[in-house]
This record gives sequence, C-alpha cells and structure tokens, in this order.
Amino acid sequence: MTNISSFRKITHHSGIHRSLSALVLAGAIAMTASACGGSSTPGTTNSGGGASANVKVGLITKTDTNPYFVKLREAAKAEAAKQGADLIALAGKFDGDNEGQVTAIENLVSQGVKGILITPNSSTGILAAIKSARDAGVVVIALDTATDPANAVDATFATDNKQAGVFEGKWVKGTLGAKTPKLLMLDGTPGGTVDDFRHNGFLEGMGIAAGSPEIAGMENTNGDQTKAQTAMENLLQRVPDANAVYTINEPAAAGGYQAISAAGKTAQITMASIDGSCTGVANVKSGKIGATVMQFPAKMAQKGVDAVVTFAKDGTKPSGFIDTGAQLITDHPVTGLDSKDTAWGLQNCWG
Repeated sequence: MTNISSFRKITHHSGIHRSLSALVLAGAIAMTASACGGSSTPGTTNSGGGASANVKVGLITKTDTNPYFVKLREAAKAEAAKQGADLIALAGKFDGDNEGQVTAIENLVSQGVKGILITPNSSTGILAAIKSARDAGVVVIALDTATDPANAVDATFATDNKQAGVFEGKWVKGTLGAKTPKLLMLDGTPGGTVDDFRHNGFLEGMGIAAGSPEIAGMENTNGDQTKAQTAMENLLQRVPDANAVYTINEPAAAGGYQAISAAGKTAQITMASIDGSCTGVANVKSGKIGATVMQFPAKMAQKGVDAVVTFAKDGTKPSGFIDTGAQLITDHPVTGLDSKDTAWGLQNCWG
C-alpha cells in the first residue's frame, strides 16, 4: 500500500506545489482503496482479510447453480475466512463444460493461487491443464469427483461414489423384494468418474450385470432436473411397466418424479437417489424419493481449504483418496442395510 504520511511530509516542504500535492494525495488514497478492496473479477468470491499476503485458494466447481456445488462453495468460503485465506471461486457454465474449467485453471494460476480445489467436469479432459498447474507449483485437489487416473491430482477428497451407488442399489433391491426388476436409469454426464462409479455401484447393489435384460432403459440427464423429466417421460413411453428407477442425483430424481407423477405411476415405481441435500431429504420424507444417500460436501470443502493453507505454510502436500463419508437416508429401512431416518437427515444434510 502507498504510505500517505510520506506524501504529507513532501508536500509540507513544497508550499508552491500544494495544488499538485493535493492531486497526488488523492491519487494515493484511490490506490490505497483499490489495494484494500476485493477483486472485481467476474465469477470470483473473495473471503478472508483481503491482504495481498493471504494465501489464495482457488475453487472450480462443475457449475455455480447446482445446490450441491453452492453448498460446497459456501463451506469453502467460510473455511477460508476462518483460516485468514482468500477464496477465488470459479465454475463451468454447465455440467460437462470442460473447456470452461480449463480456462478457470489458467485464470487461477495467473492470479497466484497456492492451491486449486476442483470438481472436474471431465475426469480425463482436464488432465493437461491440471498438469500445467502442478508444474507451476500449485497443489491440485479433486473434490467430489476423481480424475482418471486418480494420481493426476495431488489428492482427492470425496464420497466413495461406488459405495454410495451400492447403498442406493441395495435399498431398491430390498424394497422390490421378490419382484423382478424392470429398471430405468437416469444417468449423469458421460466421461465422469462419479457417473461411472455410481452407475456401476448401483448395479452391483442390485445384483445386476451391465447389459442385463433387467435394465429396460437408460438416458443421460447431466444431473439436471428439466432434462431428467424429459428423459423419464421418454423412458416411460417405451417402458410403461417399469418398476424401479436409478437416479444419478437428487435434481434428476426430482425431474423423474415429475414425469412419474404425471403418468400416475408413483405407486408402481421404486426410486432412490444420491446427494443428501435438505431438499432431497424433504423429498424422501414426503415420499417423492424412497431413499437417498447423503454426501458431505461441506467436509470436502473444509478439508480441501485446510490442505492448501497447510501446503502454503510448510510445503506439506496431501495425497491419496480421503473418503468423506456417505449415509443412506430413508423412512423405509431395509433389513441388514444401515440407514438413518429423515429426522436425522434434516439435521445433518450436507454437513
């Protein structure tokens, strides 16, 4: 920052230049205000003291509108403020926007961040940009979604998404009982590890192999409610006697429910999901979704910010996969499958 008192000393000994000194002093004040203010870069969120010496932490989510990533960003912002760090939050324009995330990585490296926390839109398409950031001395941590290969980043803090899928599948299977599954699958975005892990985990939990005739139809939804509703409408036209639905996340489940309800098939179809938002748990309580598997994005964000701050302080890098937990939430438990009810879920959603 500019030292304003030094300007005053100079101008005290130069009376004939008082008007010029006033202009210089005004300029110094403006420079000081600019230096102490937050960034005006579009799409960024700064927290902490704002001082240039603070550790800069970058966060890149898949989108900035999905409630899950909003929660993750809020938790990261709060933890950065607690640690006296500055958070710069960017996002893709839509789920699957790999190029937007590549640009965001380049942006953050140019701003001098010590670490980048990223939920990759593409588990493989983002690898070159991540390598460039790590080569520049930036620690890179995947949150929620692993890269492929996993060691493309320094560490991953995430749900064990395959296990979450297994929980979802076991609950659906247990609820169907002796009925032969006629399954519809509302998948996410092709190429993402989360999508693959949950899909495969669900089938494992159901005891169904890929390509099995029990899988009556599949559609990609990008985890979007509107796309999921359209996809489910199309699937129900082709498979009107479906009795089970897999959903990649709760927005997809909400869209699926709209189509199922409009078709008058809510009593016929068993549906579960993964996320654990307060809205999702409320939908379980009301019966729109039979069960959901809760994740803990706040924990991912907090651990990620802490890891970057530690790296900035002493050079210690995180490594490997850190499981941040998953919990099945339902008011209709299945024997032998651990679950919590919606009262617990509403108290702990996305904690």
